[in-house]
Amino acid sequence: MNLRGLFQDFNPSKFLIYSCLLLFSVLLSLRLDDIIRWSYWAVFTPIWLWKLLVIIGASVGTGVWAHNPQYRAEGETCVEFKAMLIAVGLHVLLLMFEVLVCDRVERGSYFWLLVFMPLFFVSPVSVAACVWGFRHDRSLELEVLCSVNILQFIFIALRLDGIINWPWLVVCVPLWILMSFLCLVVLYYIIWSVLFLRSIDIIAEQRRTHITMAISWMTIVVPLLTFEILLVHKLDGHNSLSYVCVFVPLWLSLLTLMATTFGQKGGNHWWFGIRKDFCHFLLELLPFLREYGNVSYDLQRSEDPEAVEDLPIPEPPPKIAPMFHKKTGVVITQSPGKYFVPPPKLCIDMPD
Repeated sequence: MNLRGLFQDFNPSKFLIYSCLLLFSVLLSLRLDDIIRWSYWAVFTPIWLWKLLVIIGASVGTGVWAHNPQYRAEGETCVEFKAMLIAVGLHVLLLMFEVLVCDRVERGSYFWLLVFMPLFFVSPVSVAACVWGFRHDRSLELEVLCSVNILQFIFIALRLDGIINWPWLVVCVPLWILMSFLCLVVLYYIIWSVLFLRSIDIIAEQRRTHITMAISWMTIVVPLLTFEILLVHKLDGHNSLSYVCVFVPLWLSLLTLMATTFGQKGGNHWWFGIRKDFCHFLLELLPFLREYGNVSYDLQRSEDPEAVEDLPIPEPPPKIAPMFHKKTGVVITQSPGKYFVPPPKLCIDMPD
């Protein structure tokens, strides 16, 4: 495993999102089981931290953009800046939804359809953002996730308001369709990894890459599907598991997603106005990390001092006497280990 390549391809934005979601899911499961009795405003603290960093990062990036017009002519700078603005707009709408959820759960009595109204606006905006991203070759995972779940948002809001009395297994039909597509993706990666293993024309690095992709997708999709099935059965009253047990597969999926961020290229360079990869920016900001990273270790050498003493001592190279050139008066010395026997003189017999 190439650690240098992992950190060079590190995606800090996705790592922050998955870390906040993991911490939020842990707090939410403990709150639903009444293990902790915090307010939901406190349970949503990781979500507030995530949105706060997004808003601060976008504000700093916009300030750098406005005060440095010369940066706008560098490659795809305009495209990256517009992508950052689109992401900030979606995060603001998601923040409005999360604030309404906390207020509705704590003390509100209004309809859930009003709470879900920001998500109803997020979905068409996400569709437009996906079209723009495809045209400019941008990766927009959050926008795709919001755009394909519009029907699921409507069903959940109607079920919470009691307008429809369907069981949660039927309410989540759009989610099952999406998960079926993800299961097909997992099957696709498994088949290709098996074909690459049996092929003799594929180099080892390509085989390793496809096997890693297949394992990572399995570790993400299978626990996520298990979590959704357990949650639906819990809400329908078909099992008596605690919410902590229900959320365990989700934590496994989020941990796998956090691990995959170390090998994913991408990330917008305009967050916080750093205009470069996060690892390069961190090494320039903290020079001692660069010095520590340049230290190399030989793990194959034995650490036993007695074994080191038993190693044979190499013999010193033979000393070669200096040669004195008579005409120029210069002493010519030869370096040890590079002594070559001079070729014999060439004698040419003259014909009679």
